[in-house]
Amino acid sequence: MDLALLRTFVTVHRAGSFTRAAALLGLSQPAVTSQIRTLERQLGRPLFLRQARGVTPTTIGDELAHKAAPHLDALVEITETGLDDESSLRTLHLAGPPEFTAERALPALTELTGEDGQGFALRASFGNAEEALEGLAAGHHDLAISTARPRGALLTASTLCDEEHVLVAAPNWADQLGSEDAVKNVPEVKRALAFENVPVVEVHESLPFVSRYWASVFDSRPAAPGTVVVPDLRAVLACAVAGAGLAVLPRYLCAAALERGDVVALHEPTVPPLRTYFLVVRTGTLAMPHIARAHEWLLRAAADWC
Repeated sequence: MDLALLRTFVTVHRAGSFTRAAALLGLSQPAVTSQIRTLERQLGRPLFLRQARGVTPTTIGDELAHKAAPHLDALVEITETGLDDESSLRTLHLAGPPEFTAERALPALTELTGEDGQGFALRASFGNAEEALEGLAAGHHDLAISTARPRGALLTASTLCDEEHVLVAAPNWADQLGSEDAVKNVPEVKRALAFENVPVVEVHESLPFVSRYWASVFDSRPAAPGTVVVPDLRAVLACAVAGAGLAVLPRYLCAAALERGDVVALHEPTVPPLRTYFLVVRTGTLAMPHIARAHEWLLRAAADWC
C-alpha cells in the first residue's frame, strides 16, 4: 500500500474535509479526492461518507485511521529528527490557552529542554480549545491543553487539573459594596444584585467568565455589560488592579495580587466554580519518547497547580 495514499487518508480523517486536507498537504482538492478513491478501490471498501459540509469516516475508515495514524506520525518524526544527526533535538509542539500555557505549562516544560540526551526543543502556540484540538488532530501539535474534552477515538485526553475561579476587584470597590462579613446572611440572589452597578472587565463581549460564575454561584445572569474587554486574562487582572471594575479570574493567576492586596475577593462561595483542563494527544503518539516524557511531566506538575 502506498504510504502517500495513507498520509492523504489520515490527513482527510483528521481534517474532516477534502478541502482542508488539500490545504494542509499542499495539494489540489481533485488530487486528494483521486488519492482517496484509489485507496478505496485498493481496499474494496468506502472510507468516507460524503456530506454537504466535509466528510464523515465509515467504520472501516475509523479503524484504518486508528491503526495507521500513529505509525505515520512516527515515520514523520524520524524524517524530521534525522537518522544521522544524533546531536539534533526533537521538537515538541504544544498548544493551549495563552495564560495557562504561559503561567503553568511552559515553565514546567522548560526543565526538560536542553541537550542532555533526553531533552527536546519546545515550540508553543496559543489558541482556544477548538483551535488547539483542530491543530492537534491535523498534526500541527504534539500536545494540546484544552478546556474541552475531545470526542471520538482519534484524540486521547487525560484530566490535568481543576481551576478555581474568583470574583475580584480593587479594594475601593469592595469598600463601596461592603465587606463579605456584612452580607454573609444575605441570599445569593440579593448578593448578585449588589454587583449590578459595578463595571465588568472581561476577555470577550459575551462575558464568558462572569457569566459562568453568575450561573454557578448566583443561578442568574450578569446584568452589567462589559465595560473593559481585553483578550487576555493577564490584561483583565491589570485592569481590575487599576480599578476598572470587577472580574472573574483563575485563582492561580490572581493569587499574588490577592496576597498583596492589589485586589480583594468580593465573594467566597462555599463551592467555588471550577473549570477543568485536559491534556490531549493523538491516540498512539505516546509511543514517541519525547511526547510521553512531556505528557508525564505535565501530569505530575499539575498535582501542585490548582
